[in-house]
Amino acid sequence: MQVTMIGHSTVLIETGTQRVLTDPYLGAWGNVAYARTTPPGATRGQLRNVDLVLVSHNHWDHTDRAFLRALGEDVPVLAPSLARWMTKLLGAKTLVGMKAWETKRFRDLTVMAVPAWHIAVAVGYVVESAGKSVYFAGDTYYGPFMKEIGQRFQLDLALMPVTTFRTPMTMGEMGAVRAARDLRPAVVIPIHLGVTPRSPLLRTSHTAGGFTRRVREAGLETEVVLLKEGESWILP
Repeated sequence: MQVTMIGHSTVLIETGTQRVLTDPYLGAWGNVAYARTTPPGATRGQLRNVDLVLVSHNHWDHTDRAFLRALGEDVPVLAPSLARWMTKLLGAKTLVGMKAWETKRFRDLTVMAVPAWHIAVAVGYVVESAGKSVYFAGDTYYGPFMKEIGQRFQLDLALMPVTTFRTPMTMGEMGAVRAARDLRPAVVIPIHLGVTPRSPLLRTSHTAGGFTRRVREAGLETEVVLLKEGESWILP
C-alpha cells in the first residue's frame, strides 16, 4: 500500500488494485481568510482516475467542486449521511452516505466510517485492504471514540491533523498526542497542513515538527512520517 501526500488533507492511498482519494482540495490560492502556502502535488486531471473518494465533511478546503463535478458516475463518493445532500450540491454524482461505525465493501477494500467531532457534520474513515488498516481522521478534535477505534483496529497508519489555528478547527499538538496514545497506530502522517490564516492574529505556533517532538517526549512507540506535497511513502 502506497500513500502519496497531495496536500492539506488530500491524500492518495493506492492499495495495488484501487486508488482512494481523501478530502479532495486542489485549489492553489485558498480563500479570502486562508492562504494555501504550498500548491498541491497533483492536478485535478492527474487524479480523475481514482476508484473511490472519501469526504469527511463539506468545508471548502475538503471538497473541490471542480474535481467532484469532473468525476465519472462510476466513482463512488463517500460522505457523512446527514450531509449527503450538501456533498451532492457540491458536484458529487454517485454518493454513498455513511454513518459512524457503518461498513461498506468496494471489491477487495473495506471502509468503515468512524466518529469525528468538528464544527460541521463529519466522520472519519478506516480503510482496510490486504491486511493493512489506515485511519483517515479528516478534521476532528480529540475524542473518547478514538480509544474504541484503537481497540477495534490494529492501525498500521493514521492520517491525522496535528496543528490548529487560533480558533481551533482540529486537534493541536497535544490533542494529537492524546489521539496517538489511544489509537496506537504504528505510524502517523500529519495532515491539514499547507493552509494558514492570512491574519497573523489567527496563527499559532503548532507545527508537525512540534507534534513529532511531543510524541517522543510522551514515550510513544508511534513513528511520525512527514510528507511534503507530491511525496510518497509505502507501508512496510
